[in-house]
Parts: sequence; structure tokens; C-alpha cells
Amino acid sequence: MTRLGYLGGLLGAVALGFLALAAVPQSHATEAASVDDTAKFLAGMPPSETSPLFALTKDKTWQQHAKTMDKAFATVEKSPLSPIRAWSAAHIKSHQPTLFYMFSGPDFLFADAFFPQASTYVMAGLEPTGDIPDLMKARRGGGIAGIAGLGHLESSMRTLLSLSFFITVDMREKLNESALRGTIPILYVFLARTGKQVRDVSLVYIDGEGAVQPEDKKAKSSARGVRIVFSAADGRERTLYYFVTNLDNAGTKSGGFLKFMEKLGPADSFHKSASFLMHGTQFTRIRDFLVANSATVVQDDSGIPYRFFDEKDWELQAFGRFPEATELFPQGYQPKFRDLFRKDRVGKLDFGIGYRHRIGESNLLLAVKKAKAAAR
Repeated sequence: MTRLGYLGGLLGAVALGFLALAAVPQSHATEAASVDDTAKFLAGMPPSETSPLFALTKDKTWQQHAKTMDKAFATVEKSPLSPIRAWSAAHIKSHQPTLFYMFSGPDFLFADAFFPQASTYVMAGLEPTGDIPDLMKARRGGGIAGIAGLGHLESSMRTLLSLSFFITVDMREKLNESALRGTIPILYVFLARTGKQVRDVSLVYIDGEGAVQPEDKKAKSSARGVRIVFSAADGRERTLYYFVTNLDNAGTKSGGFLKFMEKLGPADSFHKSASFLMHGTQFTRIRDFLVANSATVVQDDSGIPYRFFDEKDWELQAFGRFPEATELFPQGYQPKFRDLFRKDRVGKLDFGIGYRHRIGESNLLLAVKKAKAAAR
């Protein structure tokens, strides 16, 4: 069985099991669960004993869900996450407080693996945020339907856990079919499964001056999303932003999204499975912004084209295998990038990532801005 089939079976088998949870007595029907307990419950981890969700963990179907999720995340932890953390610790020597991860979808899992020291994560994509999930309310209002959404949630994460990237169309379709709509439930799962404590969650938008405001559906904004405040094992408070925004030239020209990011820079940047969008002419504004406002860039070949990293301004190192052009993304062939792979300093990459997700086929570029360039 392939790794995709294994993880797909693991996650998909849970969907029917959750339907039985509707029969669990609702002794806490009028109570709301905390955001941290909700995140743990969705991730197949036990919430606190005082949580109204705790009673649901006594059901055998939830216990099977927990075992299934344990196995799935143990697999992805073994590879690629653990090797990624080792690579990051060995090669990323300077860290900025903020990480920019554009075209990310809700992929906090890899952002955390590569940049665990960040205090602020700014992620952006077209996948809808949805509402802040209230599982107890879902049970009251939808009964089985409210819980059955967990099956769609698991299905929407399947390709990331097995291939290292989301398929946007598939994920959007799965989430739209679900009572747990949007990217927030997925972010919850990844936060809980990486050992984070979720402290606060709020819907927000960015105004024209680049300031983050509490959600107001009447306000005009080109970027709406969610702000999640969380802490890791060290207890340090951190912030994750996920914004739904159009990153093409027209989308970034209006609104305050780039102004918001500029206030947080210089930052580190990460790009993976970005559909080679910044190789074309419609995403030049976000590309140029990231080059100008990033101190360190880690990316596969689908991110910023190699030709925009001037060796006078950047220290560059290639890892893995040179990426040949593919039928799906012929624009991805970069002759100048090949020259970097021909040098004697190509680093080892013992994990798979991006569209070329198999070990031995993947590539990464590590670009570190030189001090003189950063000072300009």
C-alpha cells in the first residue's frame, strides 16, 4: 500500500465512526467548550476533564478516532517533520520574529517545522476562513450533521499529511460539504498536534492603513481572516494570522495587506507548492515585496524565481536535487538555478517536500540576505 493510501485509509475510516457520537448524552448541552479544548478534540486529543467535550471522549468511536489520528501524525512526524526540524536547526542560523508564508492555505504544520522560533506567523491563501467552530452548538443545532463534519475535516488534510501540500480545489470542496467549514478547524488540529495551547481566537480584517481590526462585515477590506493567539512548551505567547486575500497584482495594489506586512518586516519567508505563480507577470508585486522585506527565504522551486536573488545581495545554497521541468508546470525550469546545483556546495535533503515530494527528488533553496543589502 502506498503512503497516500495508508494515510488516506487511516483518516477516511473515521468519518462514519463519528456519526455514532450523536447518541452520546448531551449533559453539557448549554455549555461552550474552550478554544483549546475544541482544538484538542478535533485533533483526536483529550480535552480537559472539565470540558463539556470530555464526555464525548468516552465513546468508543472517538477513542478510535484518537488512535487513528495518533497513527497518522506519528507517520508524518517520522518523515518529513522530524528531518525538517533537524535541517532547520542545522542551516537556519538567524531568525526574524515574523514568518511570511504566502500561498500557504492553512499549512501551519510545515511553517512550524521550518520556523519554530517565530513569534508571529502571517499566512495567506484563497481558502475561506469560515466561522470559529463551536462543537457544542453544532450538536445542538445539527445533531449528527454537526459531528459528521469531522470526516470531511480529515479528508481535507489528507494530501498535506501524505504529499506535503494541499490541493486547494479538493480541500475547498471537502470543507464546503462540511458543518465544520473553513480553514480554522484545520489550523486547530495542526496547532494541537504540534503541542501548542490555543489561548484566543478572533475573526479580523485589515483596513486600508494596514491595521488589524475586529471583524466587521460592513467594512471594506481586501484581506479578512483569523487571529489565533497560542503558546508553545516554553509558554511564550505567539500569534498566527491566516488571511483570505488575492495576492495577484490587482489584489495587492488595493487594500492594506502589504502595508500590514511591511510593519512586521524584515521577516523570514517560506514558500512551498506555490504553483509557480511568482514566475509569471500577475504576481510581481508580492514577489518584489518578499524579496525586499525578507531576511531569510526558504523555498522549493515553485516560489520566487532564482533569478531575483542577486548573489551580490544574497548568500545562496541549494539542497537536494535540481528540479527538471514538468508537464504541469513547464515554467518551473530555471537554467540559472541549475548552475547553483553544479557547484560543490549542494546540501543533502533527506526528506521530501512540495510537488516533488518523494525523498531524493525534492529541492530547497536557502537564501540569506547579506548585511550590506539588508542595511540599504
